[in-house]
Amino acid sequence: MFDDIFAAAGKKREDYIDFVPCHPFYRIFDHNNRYFDYNDNEEFTLGQIEKWNADDREGYVRFLNTTKAIFAKGFTELADKPFLKFTDMLKVAPDLIRLQSYLSVYQYVSKYVKDDFLRRCFSFHPLLVGGNPFDTTSIYAMIHYLEREWGVHYAMGGTGAIVKALTNLIEEMGGKIHLNAEVDEILAEKGRVKGIRMADGSLHFSDAVLSNSDVAYTYRSLIDKKYRKKYTNRKIERMKYSMSLFVIYFGTKKRYLDSELKHHNIILGERYKGLLTDIFDKKVLAEDFSLYLHMPTITDPTIAPEGHESFYVLSPVPHLGADIDWTKMAKPYRDRIMQFLEDNYLPDLQANIVAEHYIDPLHFQNTLNSYMGSAFSVQPLLTQSAWFRPHNRSEDFANLYFVGAGTHPGAGLPGVLSSSVIAENLISEDFPL
Repeated sequence: MFDDIFAAAGKKREDYIDFVPCHPFYRIFDHNNRYFDYNDNEEFTLGQIEKWNADDREGYVRFLNTTKAIFAKGFTELADKPFLKFTDMLKVAPDLIRLQSYLSVYQYVSKYVKDDFLRRCFSFHPLLVGGNPFDTTSIYAMIHYLEREWGVHYAMGGTGAIVKALTNLIEEMGGKIHLNAEVDEILAEKGRVKGIRMADGSLHFSDAVLSNSDVAYTYRSLIDKKYRKKYTNRKIERMKYSMSLFVIYFGTKKRYLDSELKHHNIILGERYKGLLTDIFDKKVLAEDFSLYLHMPTITDPTIAPEGHESFYVLSPVPHLGADIDWTKMAKPYRDRIMQFLEDNYLPDLQANIVAEHYIDPLHFQNTLNSYMGSAFSVQPLLTQSAWFRPHNRSEDFANLYFVGAGTHPGAGLPGVLSSSVIAENLISEDFPL
């Protein structure tokens, strides 16, 4: 999909940015520090499954074959198609029922895989887009097949390298990017928008407005409520939002190349469903946690000084609908996570830290303008997917368009890039050259 962006400009993506494959895709640890690796080599994955439960080999193959059909429908066919009318939903409903979209991802995986830990390994994917594996429709099992189809890649230089590559492309084509330019209001009238007003009072008029900020924030904070008939504050408040994240970025003055860690590490706690219930339903900060630990210097040592290691560790936590005072809880929570990593994976970690920064749900709300401090916007429930999700063309304003995690098809880079294809097509239809 990145290749398509550069090709549309007559360019080659590889001239701007280098993607390298990660092997394994993930190393997934259980609470006893045993691990499971998987990648796009089926025999390798089956060998890993045998270490846990040989009887699940056949079940995994059947699971993989069924996710191919889900991927073909859910991603290849529908991810870049707008769902603007309810009839669009009715057309695909028989296929969604046939693909058992009424099951959760965990229920779907459990039909084929019996080992408890392997069920976790093949059902965690909704967490990558803000969903609870026990609530998220099984359509999202396609993420597993998507990874198998095209691989898991790292951008050399980190995410910042992607931003730089796209910036260079835009500027080469005559585009201009305004930094530190705060939008104060989207100027609306009955059924249409006409431009934006900046915080400094300047006005910019346009035929259309395309918003890549959080959908709930865009409606609630940038558009006067008197113009909003469909997306009222009440409707926005009644929607369910993804969990938030607690993320610690840190660098060490020593390397940990002798550890069992890989580029992508998922560290699952002893509890699975109970922890997810605490995060999504009870909205309490549990004493235990499951973590994602990113160690990019294994693949790209140039993003840290020589002899240093770069990391971030991420813990899913409740969004700001929870009664948690992060001004008091952030530091103790940070300390628990770092002590856990030091005790289990990174010896003498805290004595070797030379750079550190952490963010909590307040950062997602106050700095990133994400409603409720949600990290992935609208939760990917069946009743909040496709037509039920905020549309790529606003239902209140005929010339307001959305891209990003909160609109169709959803969060994650494949989903967000797909939303940009939809928006481009809609704008091209509505404003033909």
